[in-house]
Amino acid sequence: MRTAVVVGNPKPQSRTLAAGVLVAETVTGAPPDHVFDLVELGAGLLGWGDPAVTAAVETVAGCDVVVVASPTFKATYTGLLKLFLDQVPTAGLAGVVALPVMLGAGPGHQLAPELLLKPVLVELGATCPAPGLYLQDSAYADDPRLAPWAERTRPLLTALTAIRT
Repeated sequence: MRTAVVVGNPKPQSRTLAAGVLVAETVTGAPPDHVFDLVELGAGLLGWGDPAVTAAVETVAGCDVVVVASPTFKATYTGLLKLFLDQVPTAGLAGVVALPVMLGAGPGHQLAPELLLKPVLVELGATCPAPGLYLQDSAYADDPRLAPWAERTRPLLTALTAIRT
């Protein structure tokens, strides 16, 4: 199972990055094959045809599973993540199982991954078999929602990635 983590936090090496990697490891049992901290792509996200952005999009599209993680900004995912997702062609994530994950300071935005991020991933062709995951940013590693969510999600990933191969 080839996995990627895509992180849309404008702060490099953020808690969102650590949480995205933790989610990938928890649900798949292995470290992700690829990690894209989108802030490192910088201004290349603002135009079309940047080689690093194109390579990142192609790598994500070639994975079986992608964890897409963002902090909650203004009640939704970040503009940085939006810039990356705009680079994905129509149906560019067909055959990819996507897991939307968002972090926030409190429970007020816990539906954001499900209501805001998941529809965009589906629109790009991804399959999102599990509810989006919202974690408290100050305690994401100990968030009591992670383990039960991973237990429910793991068999779905196994089934869907078996169909792809």
